[in-house]
Amino acid sequence: MAAIGEALSSELQNLQHKIKELESQNAKLSAMLSHCTCQQENGPSSTFESRGLAKELESINLDCKKITTRKTKDTGSGLCSTTMSELHKGYVALKIMYFGQRFYGFASEAHMDPTVESEIFKALDKTRLIFGNKRDLQYSRCGRTDKGVSSVGQVIALYLRSNHKQLNGNSGWGGENDKSCVGEIDYVRVLNKVLPMDIRVLGWSPVPMDFSARFSGLSRVYKYFFWRGKLDIMAMETASQKFIGEHDFRNFCKMDAANVHNYKRHIISFQMFPCNESSGSDQLWVMKIQGSAFLWHQIRCMVAVLFMIGQGVESPNVIDLLLDTEMTPRKPQYIMAPEIPLVLQCCEFEGVRFICSTDAKQTLREHFEREYLSYKMQAAIFQEALLSVSSIENDNSVVKTRTKKKGTSHIPLLSRPTEPSYEERRARLDARIRTRE
Repeated sequence: MAAIGEALSSELQNLQHKIKELESQNAKLSAMLSHCTCQQENGPSSTFESRGLAKELESINLDCKKITTRKTKDTGSGLCSTTMSELHKGYVALKIMYFGQRFYGFASEAHMDPTVESEIFKALDKTRLIFGNKRDLQYSRCGRTDKGVSSVGQVIALYLRSNHKQLNGNSGWGGENDKSCVGEIDYVRVLNKVLPMDIRVLGWSPVPMDFSARFSGLSRVYKYFFWRGKLDIMAMETASQKFIGEHDFRNFCKMDAANVHNYKRHIISFQMFPCNESSGSDQLWVMKIQGSAFLWHQIRCMVAVLFMIGQGVESPNVIDLLLDTEMTPRKPQYIMAPEIPLVLQCCEFEGVRFICSTDAKQTLREHFEREYLSYKMQAAIFQEALLSVSSIENDNSVVKTRTKKKGTSHIPLLSRPTEPSYEERRARLDARIRTRE
């Protein structure tokens, strides 16, 4: 009994400390919201929206104060314990977009800040939508996009505070307990008010507890944008079709021997088509790749080889040779395609329908319109810079003293130095583990 009493006492102290921290954060946030005024960049509805957000947060915080303390039974110590299970919560999938240029990838495991994931969890903490660590929240994500990569359809899933009561320990909606989402917290509006401008929540959906944003996905779709220039699009399209189907893509990825043992992936479709954007005589094109799942850097490696084919320095048949891991067991060394043009477009799930309130959707539209106008303004400035350079006269009096650069000839992929094979990487990893032991 003494041991049980000590354990309960320790748990109570930890939970009381968390409640004090949350109350302090709530006081600061309430003070900030009480001084919100209309700002020009947010339009005339800013004050109204701030008051609405304050009301939403007040509703959320009232739930926090409803945490009850109860005397433990048969301990004789009179100790009290606090339980988070009395808070209403639901398992939720969030659809998220972000511009990846300033982030060190999506996942916080990158150990460098900022990451998209770290910013999302800061917002979840500020709005008091979560308690506990990622394991307690049953957190999952669809993909780990690299540094600089953007998304308009990333999906995460986790337990969030809900206005609905729990049923038999399960979420009050989703799965067999599906109920109307009327009266639920406006997750999109609440989170977008505190997220950075380059991250937005686009929608949310109640999901069953066995849902995984990673393993429940039917497919992922990526887009890679590029300027056509002098590329041979027909040769690239012919080569891209060789990727379709299930193949071993170890020669088209960054190998992770410690965590990945199967390098077979299934490509469902690979398309190329022009966009409604041009610059002079050049045209913007896009590659659209759909697959069940992808390896680390797989898209950028595939695109890099396709660019070599488009430049005429490699034959489309090189794809066949690289996919044949018996004939080509080691990956030739080559530079991946740049990360900025890559976008995770969407993640598809069965039965998941993302929703967004009318007010939150209108606010999203206004936000993206402002961002697009800002982008167009920056483009206009660069256009003016080009015109300014064109108007500057050449100084023909300067004597050219630069030495002629040696021509850079292309080394065929299959003639290049290779990276260690999976078996060699695995053997080195096992040797390091045995040395530590």
